[in-house]
Amino acid sequence: MRRLLSAALGLFLSVCFIYSQDKDTLLQRWYLHRQSSSRQQAPDAGYNMDSVRFNTDVPDSVLMARLERMHSFITLPYNETVKNYMVLYSEKMPVTMGQILSLSEYYFPIFEETLDRYGLPLELKYMAVIESHLNPRAESIFGAKGLWQFMYRTGLSYGLRVNSYIDERMDPILSTDAACRYLKDAYAIFGSWPLAISAYNCGSGNVNKAIKRAGGSTDYWKVYDYLPRETRGYVPALVGAMYAINYAREYGLRPDPAAVPEYVDTFHVHRNIHLRQISEVMGIPMQDIRDLNPQYFQDYVPAAGSDEVIRLPFAYSSSFMDLQDSIARYKADTFLGGRITDGRELVNGRPLQTSTGSSWVYYKVKSGDTLSHIAKKYHCSVKQLKSWNNLKTDRISVGQRLKVGKR
Repeated sequence: MRRLLSAALGLFLSVCFIYSQDKDTLLQRWYLHRQSSSRQQAPDAGYNMDSVRFNTDVPDSVLMARLERMHSFITLPYNETVKNYMVLYSEKMPVTMGQILSLSEYYFPIFEETLDRYGLPLELKYMAVIESHLNPRAESIFGAKGLWQFMYRTGLSYGLRVNSYIDERMDPILSTDAACRYLKDAYAIFGSWPLAISAYNCGSGNVNKAIKRAGGSTDYWKVYDYLPRETRGYVPALVGAMYAINYAREYGLRPDPAAVPEYVDTFHVHRNIHLRQISEVMGIPMQDIRDLNPQYFQDYVPAAGSDEVIRLPFAYSSSFMDLQDSIARYKADTFLGGRITDGRELVNGRPLQTSTGSSWVYYKVKSGDTLSHIAKKYHCSVKQLKSWNNLKTDRISVGQRLKVGKR
């Protein structure tokens, strides 16, 4: 999984955060990274980590003691390279860290829940800080996208859909699940978290090459010099980010003032819908809906004959459940342009009648699903599911789309 971890803050995507003028809109106050496509440099960017050596008033003994008090499951090494990144994150980039601290209040609980489900160290959540600045729309110059910066083919191999309307690499829930599975696979190969983390950045093949060049050693610091240059700073940067976030108060770092949403509700929809239909019928600001559903980068949810997820502020939950039919009909010709709403094409805003049983119903596999669970839900047998989907075994993966019957 290729990334550009440049010697400066190439670790980070340059971002410009702008407060919305609408201070009464919940998500417009907390979703600081919505303008992250801006090319403007943050005030603290521009360090060349290959050559710069930072000074700090904090003694080495204090830095080492603080790392030890973090009681990390993943061993946190301490040397001059790691120290440099610890100083960078804690003392040299207060603007960026204020933004990261604010966004972490929303994203870290999501990461921790998924990591715990897979039995992985919770410290791995800090990788998303290095990968994307916690911006689900982040895109590298190589085409990696999302919080966890999946490349196209790697995303597909871990069950993330990418098509003309949906890019699940930008879905915070699904991309986190895929990242956990990738890391679990990498750890099974290398038996070392520093090497597994490095493999996430540059791929298992490059780490294997580095191990061979290091004489077969799997000691991270013996392999270090043989890793790709942009990967060498990855583990030290991870330690630096962990340290700065855990000791933010000691450095006067505070989350940017923002109203982080405490409650977000998830809905499963089974007919096509445009995000602007929801916005105009329910009065939810369009940008708020986009921010909670970044995977629908065309603002269109192709859910006919399928099962797609929409996330909305909890305050609108009851209204959305009551208004789904009205939302689907609202300006359907304008927003859907003749696309399918509930499995049938629209003609003058009305569904075209088709013969019953002519189209398949699809289901997207979620974490914890089994074939027997899905079969029970859709009143069919496991044998039928395997036949309809050409499955040779009972194994299914998160994000996989299965035929579960006909209309």
